[in-house]
Amino acid sequence: MEIADWQRRARSAIDVGRMPPFSLKGRGRMARRIALILLILVGLYSTYYQVNADEVGVVQRFGRYVRTTDPGPHVKIPFVERVTRVLVQRQLKTEFGFRTTSSGAQSQFEQNDVTRAESLMLTGDLNVAVVEWIVQYKVKDPYKYLFKVRNLDSADRRGDPSTFRDMNEAVMREVVGDHSVNEVLTVGREKIQVDGKELRQSLCDRYETGLQVLQIVLQDVNPPDPVKPAFNEVNQAIQEKERLINEAWADYNQTVPNARGEAERVVRAAEGY
Repeated sequence: MEIADWQRRARSAIDVGRMPPFSLKGRGRMARRIALILLILVGLYSTYYQVNADEVGVVQRFGRYVRTTDPGPHVKIPFVERVTRVLVQRQLKTEFGFRTTSSGAQSQFEQNDVTRAESLMLTGDLNVAVVEWIVQYKVKDPYKYLFKVRNLDSADRRGDPSTFRDMNEAVMREVVGDHSVNEVLTVGREKIQVDGKELRQSLCDRYETGLQVLQIVLQDVNPPDPVKPAFNEVNQAIQEKERLINEAWADYNQTVPNARGEAERVVRAAEGY
């Protein structure tokens, strides 16, 4: 009897501690609650966004532009509004004739068939020059930058063709074509940079790109490799000619005044007699 009594007590304890099985209906309610909680958390997370100090936030609602937000914390309608951050305080640049592979104390550059083709230009006197340059710019109107011109400069950052790159190359070819090869290689570089900047900015304003051209910097400007030795010889001859002319003028400025002074002294001495 005692053994049977202990067995009954053990079965009662097991039955009391045993959890009732979940029904399919109960599991469905639990899954819906979990999904609802996750949806609320995702909604709260997507409501808040932060705009950095050098950016502005462009907000679209169902793809349509609605507003621009300044740096700082902001909120938006989840699942309805989307924010695109645009760098407006950072100076951007585009390189022509070369590409920077790594920057630092000793920057490394590369050239290929594409860069060599974009740097080879025809001058106004029908000569050829190899022109490498940099365009520095920034975004001044985020709305125009995003929505007015397709494929403006984002593709250029990936190394693909872009509208802004095509504009810059066309402008540089036009400006170089208005100058002789000697001007491009020597005394006309500053004027080419100034004229190129003004013409680029006028095109950016006409096409409503939202970009501001800050500076055009000519890097290496050289004759093509096949004619470079001959061009260097011509330059050396020109420099030798200018050196000889300067030396002759220096001798003239020293000898002629002395001769005139000596002549005047002799005349006055003769008049004294």
